[in-house]
Amino acid sequence: MTDSLPSQDRAAPSGARRDPFFDNAKYLAIVLVAMGHAWDPLNDDSRVIDTLYTVVYVFHMPAFIIISGYFSRSFDMRPDRLRRLVTGIAVPYVVFETAYALFQRHVAGDGGHDISLMSPWYLTWFLCALFVWRLTTPLWKTIRHPLAVSLVVAMLASVSPSIGYDLGMQRLLQFLPCFVLGLCLRPEHFTMVRRRAVRVLSVPVFAAALLVGWFVSPNMDAGWIYRNSAAQDMGAPWWIGPVMVLALFGCSVLLTACFFAWVPGRHTWFTSLGAGTLYGYLLHGFLIKAGYIGDWYSHPALHQPLGELALTVLAAVAVTLLCTAPVRRALRCVMEPRMEWAFRRDAAELARERGERGDHAEREPSGERREKVSA
Repeated sequence: MTDSLPSQDRAAPSGARRDPFFDNAKYLAIVLVAMGHAWDPLNDDSRVIDTLYTVVYVFHMPAFIIISGYFSRSFDMRPDRLRRLVTGIAVPYVVFETAYALFQRHVAGDGGHDISLMSPWYLTWFLCALFVWRLTTPLWKTIRHPLAVSLVVAMLASVSPSIGYDLGMQRLLQFLPCFVLGLCLRPEHFTMVRRRAVRVLSVPVFAAALLVGWFVSPNMDAGWIYRNSAAQDMGAPWWIGPVMVLALFGCSVLLTACFFAWVPGRHTWFTSLGAGTLYGYLLHGFLIKAGYIGDWYSHPALHQPLGELALTVLAAVAVTLLCTAPVRRALRCVMEPRMEWAFRRDAAELARERGERGDHAEREPSGERREKVSA
């Protein structure tokens, strides 16, 4: 993971070229995340917003997680990859978990809000989960039927309220199948869902999803789509947990495939913004929380159709600005620190670098090498 929410170039093999499709998908997904958070305070007043909120929440984080799993396929316990895991995921987690806690204490006035790295707060759960998921990648690549096993783990989590909330464990385990699915995917699978036939078929699928959302959202406990609680915590019979895990996983995969079908595969004006989705993801939370603190959402205009539309556009614009290059340059020291002082260089890595330099020297024209020696 580097300068994007799911990394493309640091988890992928070195020298791999960025695919604009994935940067486009990450940008569009982060826009949906920001819109969803902006809609949250309006749910009780608008059936339309409540429906959109439910449908978007079914697939926007699964889409991120599937891409994260896909670009984690090459992860192993090699020292350089472990270093990137620390600098690209663990360090931002510690920084923003602390920053959100201080924000809540000193800006929101919640003096009892402690800094606790064991209890991810608000948006930071994803970084904690991604750290654990990526560490377990070698295990999922080793066992047979990894997706089936991960679904069993998620179903067991859904009936285990004793798991508690340390490390966001319920979300970590219930979203696990999406990450493992990403590990199992290949480039041809993404090519398949981007065919014209799938794009056309996705329209009635999304229409059906909105229709279902219209009827179920008023009576549906949000804990199901957040995947942050066991069935018993929501007052449901235990057996509903595994059923909902399977049903939501199926819906998430279907809607994510429809979402991918409409993602452009070419370079667009927002392709470069896909490299900054981690910034947009973590920073827009402060704006959302500031809205609650400032009681902005109580303004009557925001509870009218035009106000809801304006808030939706504002959320999209704000998260777009937070993904831009100036923001990334300003915060790169905490989001992508190099931290070379903190790590030892192992012998295998040094030998590999010497070998790469030797190969490069062999490929140089002999005249060029003579000029360098004479110089």
